[in-house]
Amino acid sequence: MTAANDMNVLADRLTRAYEQNDTDAIAACYTTDARIWHNIDGLEQSVEEQLGATRWLNEQLKNLRYEIVSRHSFDGGYFQQYIVHGTLAHGGEPFSMPLCMSVTVRDGRIARLDEYLDSAHLKPLQTT
Repeated sequence: MTAANDMNVLADRLTRAYEQNDTDAIAACYTTDARIWHNIDGLEQSVEEQLGATRWLNEQLKNLRYEIVSRHSFDGGYFQQYIVHGTLAHGGEPFSMPLCMSVTVRDGRIARLDEYLDSAHLKPLQTT
């Protein structure tokens, strides 16, 4: 297996876990000391904190699907551009949000994930 193939296998496993809302499988993709950072607040999160955000997202969206636009592996990680698609739980309208992330991998698991998105795309997820 090549390093690029290893990165694709891990990235695909993470994507499937998020689509299936399988928090155990998501956590298994990360190292125990992994940090997740989002540009919209500039804060680092633990995996457990990120799983809380994942649970919230799955309360707001149904039929969650990730469309991978591009993925580029590099020594020690990968960069991915993708779109999250779903249906708003409150109203049933279609939803999509473009994102990108830079991922650092250590020993076959994600040690750091830096995610970039436009916070304006989150407005439809805010329930009144």
